[in-house]
Amino acid sequence: MAWLILAFDGTDPEAPARRVAARDAHVAWITAEAEAGRLALGLPLHDPQGHSLGSLMVLDVPDRSGRDAYLEQEPFMRQGVWRKVETHPFRIAPLPYAPWPTPGSAMPGPRSHTIVIARDGTDAGAEARRLAARPAHMARVRPMAADGTLLFGGAILDASGTHMTGSVAVTRHATDEAARRFWSEDPYVTGDVWREMTLYATLLRPLPYKPLPG
Repeated sequence: MAWLILAFDGTDPEAPARRVAARDAHVAWITAEAEAGRLALGLPLHDPQGHSLGSLMVLDVPDRSGRDAYLEQEPFMRQGVWRKVETHPFRIAPLPYAPWPTPGSAMPGPRSHTIVIARDGTDAGAEARRLAARPAHMARVRPMAADGTLLFGGAILDASGTHMTGSVAVTRHATDEAARRFWSEDPYVTGDVWREMTLYATLLRPLPYKPLPG
């Protein structure tokens, strides 16, 4: 099990300046955490115009103490950049992901990928719908991971870490419209598993990440 951190910046006029002031320390911190194997992925959350909204971090640590230790040292947390933070137990999907860019690679910009954060229904049949659609969903995304269309994916879990309640996926789409078209054909959408989808623009920073499961 891993941990998903969804962190959102403030909306006050000083929020962009706080992020800029803490950015170098944040990049140094996540680079070290990726190299140590504790950070599986870290991405900015942007709106379609490229404005910073927050961050998505996936920690490959098994328990709350590892999550808390990360947050205590994270410069964006310590310097007040993040004003709202959600954490969820998370399961990284074991897929044949294509190799990611390595440190020193050019960063495509201003947008290289799209993040979808999808929430399942909360009704009594939600888990059954997910389990029924899961084999077809995994069959669809497996070749997408291999060819690089799907950079990363996994399941958001409930507080107990045993039940899937949503998904996070990062795809190589440069617009929200392209990402929505891609997901519109997925079994998790056609099978009424995902009831709410939020999209964010993002840019992949090449860091010394360890290989993902699969």
